[in-house]
Amino acid sequence: MIDFTIPAELAAERDRVRQFVIDKIVPYERDPRLTAHGPTDELRQELVELARAEKLLTVQAPVALGGRGLTHIEQAVLYEAAGWSTLGPVAMNCAAPDEGNMFLLSKVANQEQTERFLQPVIDGHQRSVFAMTEPDGAGSDPNQLTTAATFDGENFTINGRKWLITGADGAKTWIIMARLADNPHLPAGPTLFLCDGDAPGIVIERIMNTMDRNYVGGHAVVRFENLVLPRESVLGETGQALRYAQLRLAPARLTHCMRWLGAAERAQSIAIDYAKTRTAFGKPIGEHQGVSFMLADNEIALHQCRLTIWHACWLMDQGEKARHESSIAKSFVSEELFKVTDRCVQVLGGIGISDETVVEMIFRDMRAFRLYDGPTEVHKYAIGRQILR
Repeated sequence: MIDFTIPAELAAERDRVRQFVIDKIVPYERDPRLTAHGPTDELRQELVELARAEKLLTVQAPVALGGRGLTHIEQAVLYEAAGWSTLGPVAMNCAAPDEGNMFLLSKVANQEQTERFLQPVIDGHQRSVFAMTEPDGAGSDPNQLTTAATFDGENFTINGRKWLITGADGAKTWIIMARLADNPHLPAGPTLFLCDGDAPGIVIERIMNTMDRNYVGGHAVVRFENLVLPRESVLGETGQALRYAQLRLAPARLTHCMRWLGAAERAQSIAIDYAKTRTAFGKPIGEHQGVSFMLADNEIALHQCRLTIWHACWLMDQGEKARHESSIAKSFVSEELFKVTDRCVQVLGGIGISDETVVEMIFRDMRAFRLYDGPTEVHKYAIGRQILR
């Protein structure tokens, strides 16, 4: 049976989330603490407390850790509602990279690691990072990992350089990917390590200037200088980092799509309102075919994107890994939503490239979305390999 009905309880919660974002979060979009490098930690904490008061904080977390244990479909519905403002997911603690990191840690971390590194993130008291991407190595192809770890039987020593590390500045929970060298004690290969952000040996060189500004702390260049970590810092098993990364990436690709679908809806709503009131050549511009067709194309794209997301989520809720379908969703949705926001800028005309509305910010952030968690071309490469296999 195919059923696209949203249960009444979920629909009510979706509406509650959307209204919370409109009433409590949207006013912060003009806050000076929303900087060129994203919201400050002070602003984030203020937003988090608003969500906590409404019992909307980290609703996706496992029930045992204080969340509601949402299915992927339920996440899709609520994250779309939260995405109405780019600050909505920040407030509800379901924004990247924390959302993906919490998912990974909930699957792989042991009890001690859960209490020390995961629970404070779930509770909204600290942020996390996933340090994988490198200037001369790992990125879309993590097999090129150059950050090195050695093990002497007691401690690991990590050296290397990362960049585009989202949220590194001020984050307390760090997940670091490094290549463990051959040693007589443990299996070698790409390995994930957990540590505190203030550990000696973690050097934040600088915050990069990027076109997007929706992630707390921006994107950093980070250097590891003889970072010494104890044996219990290994997340999962040594040599298994690429497998764990895949565990994280498929759902994380989809949650990006969910949140940005909400933002694109917001841009469409603003464009529609403008098209109804702005006049040219004797009538509202929305009555001109050139504008109405752009809005129609947007409506079609939003609907297609939602269905694509829901299908991949449904597969994962059935126990499927859905890597192929999540790649399809990430590739298709990111490209289509970029077109949607581009058309919204076009409908708005001159104010579309100004900060008179949030559409300009959404447009810049949406351009970056085409790169997050793998650029479109990498996903198409993977999709092509799968269909030819």
